[in-house]
Amino acid sequence: MTDGAQHGLVVGVDSGGSGLRVALARAVDGRILETVASKEPVRTGAGGIDAGHLLAQSLPAVEAMTARHAGADDRIAAVAVGAAGMATLGDGLRAELPGAFARAWGVRRLALAADAVTAYAGALGQRPGAVVAGGTGLIAMGTDLTAWRRADGWGHLLGDCGSGAWIGRAGLEAAMRAHDGRRGGSAALLARAAELFGPVAGLPGALYPRSDRPAVLASFAPLVGDCAAAGDPVAVAVLERAAGHIAEAAAAVCPSGADVEVALTGGLFKMGEPLLGPLRAELAASLPRAREVPAAGDPLAGAVTIAAALAAGTVRLPGDPRLLELTR
Repeated sequence: MTDGAQHGLVVGVDSGGSGLRVALARAVDGRILETVASKEPVRTGAGGIDAGHLLAQSLPAVEAMTARHAGADDRIAAVAVGAAGMATLGDGLRAELPGAFARAWGVRRLALAADAVTAYAGALGQRPGAVVAGGTGLIAMGTDLTAWRRADGWGHLLGDCGSGAWIGRAGLEAAMRAHDGRRGGSAALLARAAELFGPVAGLPGALYPRSDRPAVLASFAPLVGDCAAAGDPVAVAVLERAAGHIAEAAAAVCPSGADVEVALTGGLFKMGEPLLGPLRAELAASLPRAREVPAAGDPLAGAVTIAAALAAGTVRLPGDPRLLELTR
């Protein structure tokens, strides 16, 4: 264990579409002392994720937390930043954050991670396995601790199969089929769509121009779950297909071997039994040697886990130029 881990603090940052969260934790055990959250997402522009905007939100938050919690011998030993879009839009963060954190806190140990990696670390820590992170979108990450494997996460037009947006879109298609009198329609889903959006004939004009289409589609997913729980066969079939897609993604990234762990994390799985029932069956069929385990924590906890391991010199998760870049 390094001196920085024994006498120090670490910072975890989780930057996503719903805002920014920053945690201050003890380096020695990763125990979170305080978390500050902002509902203002970090801006993304033509140059990628705006490093200045992330720093403007995170630096003052950390300064305030350290003033409340740091002892005389404490210093920040390591920082881990998990950000949505890091793999493709993180060049500005890679260029600016190391110098900014060194100037602000004298910290040299830095991890820059895709949010799927921090979701993995939050769910399984530094153990081999597979994690499916599901919300509006969906991505699966797996590792045998030598390399990362990824499946899906390609957005609502090219993938995110089984995600909230996918379920919502499939449910709305069934509603439109019922509106038209075509096969495969669901009167129950049509009624719920009208409750949420108004007359469904106007839905295309209201939906297609919106820049937040995935979130709008995903807003209908819980109603698909409600209809499935009430026994609507079309809604049940939608969730069965979603479960198949989710299990396929998990199987694509899961390392081989006996007793491999698989965890599910994210708001999608709060849908409960209408989705989890068929998903358990699909996972058992696709990954008979794997063991489903509860996710231990969320992506912010994962960022703290990586930061604490970096401070102690015990990082076991594999580095990757786009997914997990480590500066020791």
